[in-house]
Amino acid sequence: MKFTLSWLKQHLETEETLENIQHTLTMIGLEVEKISVRSKGLESFVSAKVLNVEQHPNADKLKICTVDIGKNSFQVVCGAPNVRTGMIGVFAPSGSYIPGTKIHLKTLEIRGVESNGMLLSELEMNLSNAHDGIIELPNNVEIGKLAVEILGLDDPIIEIGITPNRGDCLGVRGIARDLAAAGLGTLKPIGLNPIIGTFKSPININFNFDKKNENACPYFVGRFIKNTQNGESPKWLKDRLLAIGLRPISVLVDITNFMTFDLCRPLHVFDASKITGDLNIRLAHDQEKFSALDGKTYTLDSEMTVISDSSGPEALGGIMGGERSGTNSSTTDIFIESAYFDPVRTAKTGRKLNLQSDARYRFERGIDPEFLIEGIEIATNMIIKLCGGEISHLAIAGAAPIRNLCIQLNFDRIISLGGIEIKKSKIVNILKGLGFIAKEQDDFIDVTVPPWRSDIVGEACLIEEILRINGYENIPPVSLEHDKKMRGPVLSAQQKQRSKARRAMASRGLIEAVTYSFMSTQYAQYFGGAKDKLLIENPISSELNTMRPSILPNLILAAQRNSDRGLASANLFELGPQFSGAYVDNQIFVASGIRSGNSHPRHWTTTSRSIDPFDVKADAIAILDLMHININQIKTYAVAPEWYHSGRSGSLQLGPKNVLAFFGELHPRVLQRMEINQPICAFEIFFDAIPLPKKGKKSTRPPLKLWSLQPVERDFAFVVETNISSDQILNAAWKTDKNLIHNVSIFDVFVGGDLGENYKSIAINVVLQPTKKTLTDKEIDSLGKKLVANVTSATGGKLRT
Repeated sequence: MKFTLSWLKQHLETEETLENIQHTLTMIGLEVEKISVRSKGLESFVSAKVLNVEQHPNADKLKICTVDIGKNSFQVVCGAPNVRTGMIGVFAPSGSYIPGTKIHLKTLEIRGVESNGMLLSELEMNLSNAHDGIIELPNNVEIGKLAVEILGLDDPIIEIGITPNRGDCLGVRGIARDLAAAGLGTLKPIGLNPIIGTFKSPININFNFDKKNENACPYFVGRFIKNTQNGESPKWLKDRLLAIGLRPISVLVDITNFMTFDLCRPLHVFDASKITGDLNIRLAHDQEKFSALDGKTYTLDSEMTVISDSSGPEALGGIMGGERSGTNSSTTDIFIESAYFDPVRTAKTGRKLNLQSDARYRFERGIDPEFLIEGIEIATNMIIKLCGGEISHLAIAGAAPIRNLCIQLNFDRIISLGGIEIKKSKIVNILKGLGFIAKEQDDFIDVTVPPWRSDIVGEACLIEEILRINGYENIPPVSLEHDKKMRGPVLSAQQKQRSKARRAMASRGLIEAVTYSFMSTQYAQYFGGAKDKLLIENPISSELNTMRPSILPNLILAAQRNSDRGLASANLFELGPQFSGAYVDNQIFVASGIRSGNSHPRHWTTTSRSIDPFDVKADAIAILDLMHININQIKTYAVAPEWYHSGRSGSLQLGPKNVLAFFGELHPRVLQRMEINQPICAFEIFFDAIPLPKKGKKSTRPPLKLWSLQPVERDFAFVVETNISSDQILNAAWKTDKNLIHNVSIFDVFVGGDLGENYKSIAINVVLQPTKKTLTDKEIDSLGKKLVANVTSATGGKLRT
């Protein structure tokens, strides 16, 4: 929302500085995003009178002008078609910087004639793109006066961010009301002067809704005005619109735009001569066509509200007028419309058609449903003053949807909810300043909510308004007290589990990413998704139109963006939900990670290598280990989804059915379709498959123990068939003596030689950790024999000698 300081002061009687107004706006929730001072860089330009104009002797399109700035006169060579003797323009002396053309002005000869300075156009002053002539100032302007003062460019432009619940502040008056309530001045009277019509409107208003849809437009006010003269708007009106980025069109259109931003009252003006019959407010027909003022034709459906005559739709309710009945310079008879349209239906229509307008922006956020007659009366006064004409009686259909919300506000609730004690008189004054009707009782206030505050629904809303205007900075800070009666852990087992996984991944050099929970259908289909039930009805972007079936595509695209910027290696992870259907039980929580590029930075002590599937397998196992999963019970299977490379991927499982994780290199075909130009390895850990510790049972991970006795290591090599997995050997070794065996690991695998076909040798290292006494040779040998027997029984292998 943009407005100028002088515009604000049309509604707010105040002597406060711009700095205080800026601070107060932000503190009451209307955050100031930007303040622009258009006069910056234009301070050296002054008004000048053209005393004489002569033809340039060496150029047909150039003139030699003598200009007077009061103290001195200068010779200027000018090529503007509208330069003439006696006119007053804007003069830039030599040495000035011209912002519109980004040049430093110098005294120079143009076709043999010296030119000292320049007469400026709007383009050269960076005010607009108009370059069809120099600026013409009124004839009564003082010569030599600063141009920024004459043109109103010293008026700061304030831009604030409006939250969706504050539709009332999409008009300058609503902002002034909040500032007045905050003590920065007095809200001026609105100055309503109703005009009595002299004839009945020849255009009537008809509602054509069934009872189910009558809320689409419950209230409509119109007025016929004949014999108007539509032309160019006065300077003050054009300046207001230009300051906020709107292009002046004609006085009739400019008045409606002014009303939209000044009073948050969207209006529309029809050329009455182009309307056939009466105006019917109805729902559109399916596939009905509508040609809008933006030059586009839209296909409507039966959920959209239109204003129609007997020829078809003339306006899209609450959004935009039609091209056919638009006004132009020859328009003399008009019909002005002030209506209230359902916010929800207006928003849905705009989204379906991808059609945005200033009117829609306000209707869908909630405007005053009772300000129709007042709004049309104010606009009528402006039209009669600027365009002339004869006015009809008002044509009224329906009535305002009366809310009549009265809320009882208890004084003690302000302390309990707001944490601050405020005087009763101040509370009442704040509410009245905001437009509420407040009647003080003994222990409470009866508060009637004004029609423009549809966001107020209960007592807590009123308390928020009081705290906001009183100043959040005035709420005293209070330390949180620990509730000694609170039992149980602050974090659930699932939350602790996820926190450990996050720390584990970060400790392994992975960087956490946070991406959207949705993606494009194109990428989703590569990872088992793109189902109809996952499609989003109103996506924030056409490229983010489905819920993600996997986190990996978002991470892959993030890695590619990094690669495009010169970061070849990407090590990313994310914890979050992924979806397989539309129901709660179709959502699972997953930790996903990717690695690409080299395993470590270049260094003279090591040889660089590319990331491979064993790197991401190690990531997954380390994470599961930190979550207290016995990694010795995890089995690896060469099974993974189709987006993984079939020969370079696998799964980590507890038993044949419980899949804890997938890992491996992503399929080259998938990466090619995603236009990824480097190999990527990934893992996915499924938290729903990880068993949680039993309630009341402490962690199974033993605390670190440092033994005083020396550990003993023994190596064993077993010859087994090639179809025997290493897990079978490790598990059989572990079971020999769980109390004495501290660790079992594989250190060598050999195939070929004299072992024969279909056989391999797997060598393991066994660490024995005595806890009570030193082991004798006899005890060590006995344990070794038992271990060999266990492995032989479990695998059918034999000890290699």
